[in-house]
Amino acid sequence: MSLIQCQQLSKNYSGKAVLSKVDFTLESGAPIAVVGPNGAGKTTLFSILCGYIKPTSGSVTIMGEPVGSPKLHGILSALPQDAQLDPDSSILSQLRLFAELQGIKGKASKIEAMRVLELVDLTKEAKAKPKSLSHGMSKRVSIAQALIGSPKLVLLDEPTAGLDPANARRIRQIVSEQSEHTTFVISSHNLDELEKLCDQVIYLEEGKLKQALSIQSAQEIDYLTLVMKKVDMPSVHQALLGLPNITKVTQSSDHQFIIEYPTQEDFSLEQQLFNLLAENQWHYKSILKGRTLEDTLFSS
Repeated sequence: MSLIQCQQLSKNYSGKAVLSKVDFTLESGAPIAVVGPNGAGKTTLFSILCGYIKPTSGSVTIMGEPVGSPKLHGILSALPQDAQLDPDSSILSQLRLFAELQGIKGKASKIEAMRVLELVDLTKEAKAKPKSLSHGMSKRVSIAQALIGSPKLVLLDEPTAGLDPANARRIRQIVSEQSEHTTFVISSHNLDELEKLCDQVIYLEEGKLKQALSIQSAQEIDYLTLVMKKVDMPSVHQALLGLPNITKVTQSSDHQFIIEYPTQEDFSLEQQLFNLLAENQWHYKSILKGRTLEDTLFSS
C-alpha cells in the first residue's frame, strides 16, 4: 500500500489554478522532499494532505484512506513553518494537552510528553516556558509535538528555516533518527539539506508536477562536468562520444560539456578523458565529478 497517492489533484482559487492535475505516488521509508519556488503550490498541497482544505478536483489517499478519514487519526501529523506554542505555559503542560487530544489520558499523557522531549534532547526544559527558549530549541519542541503518538507520516514545512548551522544539523539528525519508524515529507528551499536526508523528490512549479525522481536512482548515473578553454567544440563533442561506456554528452554552455556514464568503482573513464585531452592538446579549465540535486532539477 502506497503512503500517499495523488491523482489529477487540482485546486483553484477564484478561478486561478494553484495546483493543476498533479499525479504522484510516494512510498514509506526515507524522508521525502517537496521542492519548488515560492508560489509553486507546496503549502496548498500540504494543506490538502492535512485536510485543512479540499481539492477542487482529483483525489488523494494516505495509506489507502481518503484524507479526512477517521482511520487516519493519529497516523498523520504536521508542523507548519510558523507553528508556535503558548509562550506563557510550560512545554510539558502543552505537550500533555496535545497528547490528550489524541486520546492519551492521565499519567500516560505525561509519559508521552516526556518521551517526545527525550527524542529531541529537551527533557531538562520540560517545565520551561517557550518564551525562554532559543529559536532552535523552539523548533525542536515543535518537532516533539509532531511526534506525539508515533505517527506514521509527518509533514514538515521548512523545519530548519532561520536556524544556525548547529541547530539545523540537530534537526536533520532527529529526522534521520526517527525515519526508522516515521516517514517525513519535508518542504524546503534548502536543496543541499534535502539531498542529505531524502531519496524521493517531488518538484512543483506553477502548480504543476515538473519532476518526480529518486536521488538513489539518479546516482546510478554519474557525471563529469568538463569546462574547456578555446577549442573546436564540435570536434571535442564528437571525440567525447567516442569514449567507451559514455551514455550521453551534452553541451550545456559555450565551453562546457556534461558527460553521463554508468557509475564506476574505478577512475578508468577519467584517465581516458585525460589521455584524450592530452593527445589532442585540448586545454581545459576544470573537470568536476558528480552532480547535486540542484543540478539534477534545473539542468534541463
